[in-house]
Amino acid sequence: MAVHPTAIIEPGTIIGRGTAIWDNVHVRHSTQIGNDCIIGEKSYIAYGVRIGDFCKINAFVYICTAVTIERGVMIAAGTVFTNDRFPRATTPDFRRLLPSDPDEHTLPTLVREGATIGAQCTIGSGLTIGRFAMIGMGSVVTRDVPDYILAVGNPARPIGYVCSCGQPLVPGLHKLLVQRTSLACHNCGAQYEVEGTFVKQHATVA
Repeated sequence: MAVHPTAIIEPGTIIGRGTAIWDNVHVRHSTQIGNDCIIGEKSYIAYGVRIGDFCKINAFVYICTAVTIERGVMIAAGTVFTNDRFPRATTPDFRRLLPSDPDEHTLPTLVREGATIGAQCTIGSGLTIGRFAMIGMGSVVTRDVPDYILAVGNPARPIGYVCSCGQPLVPGLHKLLVQRTSLACHNCGAQYEVEGTFVKQHATVA
């Protein structure tokens, strides 16, 4: 584990072996970060966040409470997570600030293994981003994104399929296939069954 001297790591945090935390990162208490991760400069990780092994969290990323990130996820620079759809700062009579602790309005978000979230994305609350899904830069995610789906825009919409190696399954395709069919990755040869937003990778034979 390598932690830059300007990083703030609060007590009660668990950081795995081989993980590097860069300058001016702030990791709140009760967070768990797995092995062999990179946490980029000036990123903020709130309390109670779970991050799996082999994740890359680039610079200026904000990860709020109630977010779980599985292994092998890439989150590019400037991405912001949220956890409340209807937030307020104060009570209606302006007599006191509302607490920031999780409550019944706090909605968890799950980023499944192998997913990529592009630079400057905003991730809504109460969502699941599927295994090996890819979110294009600058997107605003307001709905779940299924496994192996490429989603872009504001709001983000599915426009194609992505292999687990990161390449589009059908280069140049900007629509989903309605009829069930088989596809092979032109880059690594992995085989898939696809239909609409349903994608299933065939098991590889050793």
